[in-house]
Amino acid sequence: MRIIVFFDLPVTTAKSRRDYYIFRKYLIKSGFVMMQESVYCKLVQNSTMADAYINNIKQNRPPSGLVQLLKVTEKQYAKMEYIVGHGKSNILDTDERLVII
Repeated sequence: MRIIVFFDLPVTTAKSRRDYYIFRKYLIKSGFVMMQESVYCKLVQNSTMADAYINNIKQNRPPSGLVQLLKVTEKQYAKMEYIVGHGKSNILDTDERLVII
């Protein structure tokens, strides 16, 4: 079973940025792995463990912003499709050498 956490937290003030940082650190220390910006995932053994993590997240959530939780089975998670585009890179990956003096 997996727990997926989606969050959209304000970062307009120094306090809200601190709350964001603390919540993100909490997720990482709890074993969550970043899938995307503001989307974290954790593999758990069963539904009971998932419920325990969900309760802990509810207790450690920031006072403002939106935090959403989703429990999915491994079978459902395995059906996720990844659609990836081509990124633009500044790294030259050719054998040509160019020297400008």
